[in-house]
Amino acid sequence: MLLDSASLYYRAYFGVPDSLRSPQGEPVNAVRGLLDFIARLVTDHTPDQLVACMDADWRPQWRVDLIPSYKTHRVAEDPAAAEAGEEETPDTLAPQIPVITAVLDALGLARVGVAGYEADDVIGTLTARHTGPVDVVTGDRDLFQLVDDARGVRILYPLKGVGTLQLTDNALLMEKYGVTGAQYADMAALRGDPSDGLPGVPGIGEKTAAKLITQFGDLPGIQAAAVDPTAKLTPTQRKRITDASTYLAVAPTVVRVASDVPLPAFDPALPGEPLDPMALEELSARWGLGTSLQRVLDALAHAGAAS
Repeated sequence: MLLDSASLYYRAYFGVPDSLRSPQGEPVNAVRGLLDFIARLVTDHTPDQLVACMDADWRPQWRVDLIPSYKTHRVAEDPAAAEAGEEETPDTLAPQIPVITAVLDALGLARVGVAGYEADDVIGTLTARHTGPVDVVTGDRDLFQLVDDARGVRILYPLKGVGTLQLTDNALLMEKYGVTGAQYADMAALRGDPSDGLPGVPGIGEKTAAKLITQFGDLPGIQAAAVDPTAKLTPTQRKRITDASTYLAVAPTVVRVASDVPLPAFDPALPGEPLDPMALEELSARWGLGTSLQRVLDALAHAGAAS
């Protein structure tokens, strides 16, 4: 099980009341919400291994070099933060992120981030390397591109908390989008994504993109058809695709998650007991993690006993 950690703690932050506070009065809703998510995921899905994948670089320069608008609107407005390339983060969430990493480390849950790459890229690499089934837990549709029924790769997409998860496989993707996981990145490149600053091909939305992929197989097939006078494209579609050739030359590299990230050594095994009980006790007392932390400990202990 691979966690898109930032996606989940953002969901926890916005989904759990900020009335959850530390003894000193600081909000801990993202911390406790994420712990509750992890407890529920371990209990409901009983993974053998679990990795919390992190954004060591939420906006890698190599993606920005290809498409300068990539995530531009998310850059922090504060000049110093913007200069440092920091992401706009709610004021009461930012202080909780170091607490989250400290708690995960004290629990002994694997936490992996790699300089120059997003969590998506770590997830893509781990998925490519793993031979068994993989569940990716994320609220980011970009990762639908990893769905692979033959390899047992599916996306657990939270619809409400993590109690209601959309189990995303190729059948569901075909039903909702008209493409498979292997075709999703091409569709996303054509369609674009305002939330990531990807312009897409003007005039080609999700449905048209899916139809073109069905008709011509993939993005290179569509581009080849655009310059083939015998291909069954409307003049308008042909012009839109050829006019966007510069964008389409780089978009797939930006949209597709990396599968060759140089990962550090780590142990993905689910810990049956905390790695650092003393640090965990101190964190719990300092931040008032209470029942949320206990639920994770109980879930991990039960999983360890069952295995």
